[in-house]
Order: sequence, then C-alpha cells, then structure tokens
Amino acid sequence: MQSSQFNDVTLHKEFKWLNEPATWQIESHSLRVITDNKTDFWQGTWYNFYFNTAHVYGVDISDDFNFTACIEADFTTLYDQAGLTIYLDEKRWLKAGIEYNDGQPMIGSVHTNGTSDWATGEYHGDPRKFWLRLTKVRDVVCVKYSTDKVKWTLLRLCQFPVSEKYFVGLMCCTPQRQGLEVKFSDVSVSVPNKDILHSN
Repeated sequence: MQSSQFNDVTLHKEFKWLNEPATWQIESHSLRVITDNKTDFWQGTWYNFYFNTAHVYGVDISDDFNFTACIEADFTTLYDQAGLTIYLDEKRWLKAGIEYNDGQPMIGSVHTNGTSDWATGEYHGDPRKFWLRLTKVRDVVCVKYSTDKVKWTLLRLCQFPVSEKYFVGLMCCTPQRQGLEVKFSDVSVSVPNKDILHSN
C-alpha cells in the first residue's frame, strides 16, 4: 500500500492474516475475531518462552503512515490482549493495546528486537472500547491511545528497523485461554503529521 492509496481502508481487499483464527468475519466496515487458545507474541525475556502465534489482520505498507482503529473487547483473563502491531519478522515487531494483568485491563506495549520488553500502566477509561494509533516515520514508531478519538495520549516512542515494507494490522491474542471476542472498526490509514508527538 502506497501513500496515494491512503484514503479508505477496505478490510477485505489488501488485508491478509498472520496466524488466522478459526473464527472471524467481516461485518460492513468492521472485523470480529474470536481468539484461538494459547496465542501470543513474545520472545524470551524473563519467561523464557517464544510465541509467534498472535492473530494479526494486516496490510503491507511501504511509506510513513498513521494506522488507527477502534478496538472493543471484554478483557477478563490474564494476558488477554487486543490492539495494533507493526511486524517485520518473528524477532522484530511492536504490539500495543489493552492487556489484562494484575486483575485489571492495562494499557501497554511490547517492543521486540531480538528479545521482548514490556511497558504497562493503568488505563483511565473504559477498556471495553478505545482507539489506538500507530505512527511510523522513518526509523521511529509512535503509539498513542484515546478514549474518545479526540484527545490522544502518548504511550510509546521508540526506534524501529528500517525496511522496504511493514506489515501493520489489527492484533489480538489470549495466551491463557481461547474465546476472547474482539471487534475492530473505524480503521484508517493516513499520512502522518510532521510533529507526531504533539499533534492529534
């Protein structure tokens, strides 16, 4: 997908699955997914396990971009997750969104460049419906989240490997169970502003 095609995102044209779940469907302009069992992205750190099984419905993008979506789910079980991902290969990716941890849904992100890190914090909104934006400019990725698609809060700023193309998409997984139902809607891809840190 080139920047000249960044207007309307059609979820069934250029999108494809990484780790397709058993149950999913496109409804109008939304995607509904029910997660498979023991699905996750993680590489090594602390837990010493290696998962590359999270569900991602994404598209290849070669230019700088904003990728934005509304995400709805009822997170109830340890490590239930839904959000967005930018992915190059099993060892180089970033995922961000809501993850159930310490008895509550938390906002967080994991950046993997060989091994995984994890940064998380309390989410001060309704975790059952939120917006997430993943922006890539040159070798930098910026992640922001919103409770209303008006005010955006910075979640992460990090370097990311330069590539000819990036697989970017809607991500969900459940390491401890199956059956999390997730709805993705309001999906858009656009050209980022010059100031990715201080613009909505």
